[in-house]
Amino acid sequence: MTTLAQELTETVSKAFAAEGLDPALGVVRPSDRPDLAQFQVNGAMAAAKAAKANPKAIAEKIVTRLKGDPRIAKLEVAGPGFINISLTDAEISKHVNKLRDDERAGVPKRDKPQTVIVDFGGPNIAKTMHAGHLRSLVIGDALQKLFRFVGDTVISDVHFGDWGLQMGQLITEVEREQPNLPYFDPNFKGPYPNQSPVTMEDLEVIYPRASAACKADPARLEEARKATAELQAGRPGYRALWEQFRAVSFAGVRREFNALGVHFDWWKGESDVDKLVAPMVADLVKRGLAVESEGALVVRIEEPGDKKELPPLIVQKSDGAALYETTDLATIVDRVKAADPDLILYVVGQPQHDHFEKVFRGARKARLNGKASLEHIGFGTVNGPDGKPFRTRAGGTVKLFDLIEQAKAESLKRLSEQGLAQDYPQAEREEIARQVGLAAIKYADLKNQRLTNYVFDLARFTQFEGETGPYLQYQAVRIQSLLKKAEEQGFKPGSIQIEDAAERDLVLLLDRLPDAIDQAILKRAPNVLSDHAFSVAQAFSRFYAAHHILSGQNEALRASRLAVCRLVLTQFAVVLGLLGIEIPERM
Repeated sequence: MTTLAQELTETVSKAFAAEGLDPALGVVRPSDRPDLAQFQVNGAMAAAKAAKANPKAIAEKIVTRLKGDPRIAKLEVAGPGFINISLTDAEISKHVNKLRDDERAGVPKRDKPQTVIVDFGGPNIAKTMHAGHLRSLVIGDALQKLFRFVGDTVISDVHFGDWGLQMGQLITEVEREQPNLPYFDPNFKGPYPNQSPVTMEDLEVIYPRASAACKADPARLEEARKATAELQAGRPGYRALWEQFRAVSFAGVRREFNALGVHFDWWKGESDVDKLVAPMVADLVKRGLAVESEGALVVRIEEPGDKKELPPLIVQKSDGAALYETTDLATIVDRVKAADPDLILYVVGQPQHDHFEKVFRGARKARLNGKASLEHIGFGTVNGPDGKPFRTRAGGTVKLFDLIEQAKAESLKRLSEQGLAQDYPQAEREEIARQVGLAAIKYADLKNQRLTNYVFDLARFTQFEGETGPYLQYQAVRIQSLLKKAEEQGFKPGSIQIEDAAERDLVLLLDRLPDAIDQAILKRAPNVLSDHAFSVAQAFSRFYAAHHILSGQNEALRASRLAVCRLVLTQFAVVLGLLGIEIPERM
């Protein structure tokens, strides 16, 4: 469904064309000064520059052509040549009534859907997910939901780090602790045990100890490298133990993902492309793209116009080993073969930008990416009050699951302070607290422009006032309660009739959702959608304060305003759903 701005753009563009001007200059957008007009057109300035004419004179000609349009209540030229437009309440009412029963809140699907792969999550084997993973998960999930909503085929990939030196470090450390396990006996013929010899909690202790030992002792490091090479070469016992590490780690991270309400389509890792690395490197050498440099094989990726020097992309070290750059290239090959995507997004912290720039350049130069555009969706850090990456009071890493539990506990506290859900069964209160806690941490993240850093403050995030997730939830629950009471009293939503400024401003804002979603997708910026949600919540609050909806004596107006409320609730369901935020049944 087209928005009011889009409908007006079609009309204004024809007026520009009738004056012999570029119709593309007739774009209509919501006014920067809503106190003066609902919409504005800025194209007269650009038209005047091209025609070497007076912009105000051009704007006057366009206004003359638009006069008499029955949809327009107010039409004027302002400043040097801005055109201000306001519509009649009848026209706004007519338009918004088309939205009343649309579950998509007026947002169309793409005419030409595409296939999109979203790479986010990125946990490593044997490592617990921590607060630093939060942004990747929350932003990546919002992006996959946005692209799906407009009709694209979306494949989300968790992309595990499961194939590097840390595997050899783990294997050799477990062997030191439990040397009699069958995994370390080269003569053992199997079958290997089904039960893992270590738990996730064990791995959290073993890995940092092994890593520290390898840093301190070159011989220990060489031992780990040898084990890694044997694992990758297919040694049965090492492969069996590695599978146990993976299974234990998968179970651990699934708990975090489920707690956060984030789900993936592919559970792939670096190991899944190991078989593709050797033939890919051989092909790069054959085509003269990979050349020897100091014993290693590299791809030159410099481009004309570079403002800084980028080192070459190393696809094979001098000892024959592959790097992250190599496996990331092979992962592109795998994804193109499996899904033939139009777009691959990598939702990874901004410090990794140079790495992805090198990989993308290498992929494009070697034509490994097929038709897919490759984009790094970087983001800033989650910080503590000291401005440094968020940590526990003792200086340790904050586990993601613990963070979610803290948000739930803080939300329970906040519900009690607000006198909400006090008489509900304990299980329901716990569930509401879970929903509120997740809304608090997700919205606090998504409302920020993704490249900025922000300070994690649960006490502020869980407030039911201000720009917070719980505030949005409360407004949605308020509408649910209102509509339920109306139904109990036999009142039903009807045809929308715009009568005053509060409801006019609200429905005009609701009409902007398609543009907000377009911009959020175009800029890969969920904060655009977050801003829209908060603006709607504020506008609804003003509308709600201005009208006694259920006690009103005018039946037609009551039905109209109930319809407006239902429309706002539909939009909240759409927008909050895209942000990964649930709406409780009640509070």
